[in-house]
Amino acid sequence: MRALSVAARAYILCALIAAVCCALPALRPGAGTPWKAAALLAALYAACEVLGRRPFLVSAVRVGSGSFVPVLLAAVLLLPPPAAALVAVPGALAGHVERRPRAVRRVWRAAQLALAAWCAAHVRAFLDGGAALGGGAAAPDFPYVLLPAGAAVLAFCLVLTALDGGILATAERLPARTAWRGLLLRSVAPHCVQGLAGLMTAVLWRSPYGPLAALFVLLPMYISCWVFAQYHRERAAHQATIRALVQAVDIKDKYTRGHSERVGRASVMIAREIGMEEDRVEVLRFAGILHDVGKLGVPTRLLRKDGPLTPEERRVIELHPEYGHEMVRGIGFLGEARAAILHHHERLDGSGYPYGLAGGQIPEFARVVAVADAFDAMTSTRSYRRARPVDTALRELERCAGTQFDPRMVRALTRALARQGWHHRVTSDEQADPRGNVPPTRGSDEAPAPAPAGEAGAPVAAARSHDPGRPG
Repeated sequence: MRALSVAARAYILCALIAAVCCALPALRPGAGTPWKAAALLAALYAACEVLGRRPFLVSAVRVGSGSFVPVLLAAVLLLPPPAAALVAVPGALAGHVERRPRAVRRVWRAAQLALAAWCAAHVRAFLDGGAALGGGAAAPDFPYVLLPAGAAVLAFCLVLTALDGGILATAERLPARTAWRGLLLRSVAPHCVQGLAGLMTAVLWRSPYGPLAALFVLLPMYISCWVFAQYHRERAAHQATIRALVQAVDIKDKYTRGHSERVGRASVMIAREIGMEEDRVEVLRFAGILHDVGKLGVPTRLLRKDGPLTPEERRVIELHPEYGHEMVRGIGFLGEARAAILHHHERLDGSGYPYGLAGGQIPEFARVVAVADAFDAMTSTRSYRRARPVDTALRELERCAGTQFDPRMVRALTRALARQGWHHRVTSDEQADPRGNVPPTRGSDEAPAPAPAGEAGAPVAAARSHDPGRPG
């Protein structure tokens, strides 16, 4: 994982300080905090999160952190705001975290949930939701109780969304319009379902049967967690399929090892810069990673040939998009990525291949991958020429924008690189010296030897940098 930026560290620190300020009033003498209920709910939430760190039932995938939010939402409906904020802390700190730095992520999650619970509990208190829940012999005030409960859940969702967008903007350096785009719409439905479970828990907690009856709500909650775990297991299988295909391509063509992952990364940078929906961004990443999977159908001797390709060899090379499309045609979860694999060598002026599509006929995913592919190929060292500087590659892309590349995608990549930079990893045919310099390879002096027949999709006029006939 890339080191956290100063802005991200400051953002997390501010959230932590705010969460501490929200929870501290519960610890003051005379605050009237219902410690028994708060301790029980905090222990229940922490226990659920600890269990979630283990493989769930028959699933090999752990239940994700945040799957037990109904317990936290029940605390929002039952407790004063400072106590509700405290309930979130033990479970958030004990929850499963996959990516590093884990300690920072757990602290961030604890602060985030505490702030959301505090705000939601204030909304519930403002609408007198505690009285509407009833208690003892008093029955809940249905349907009015749905109003404070729904408002509290919405406030909880809004705070989480706002904080999530902020961390994306500071840690991932995304533009503001992209960081928050679609977050709320994706979060509202799950939180509404979790809110209903939380309301059931709170009502049973206040009933004559007491907290023990509220535990029965855990059964449907665990069923939902099992469904969630199954989804993640399917997602893990998708990722394994992608990795296997990429590894096969890397083994066949050692000169472009790492190229596929970098094209996927550059494609994501472009997609987020133009404000693409996050679910499409993930599919586009698959498209970038698999854009050259058709090389598996191309003879290895052509992929590793250092000299120019003959017209016949070039025609064989130019079949690789169709080979790739045929290979992935039956993989349903790739969706739009299949069109990008087939059309990433088309040109805006209609002179590309395999079908000579022009302008808007070329799928959006293909136009993104074409720019990402050409950029990485020009900035990577190959057997026949050295890597070009990022600025030089961008100037070449800009020069060919409108004829070969979509100008919108080129501008998006330029903006993203200006903000985030480009972290290029040394590929299999590069040997960096201790100072980080990449030495020239065969034919890569100031007057490079002619490129074999070119790299996929790169500017024709820059044949010595990135020749258009060879994939990747």
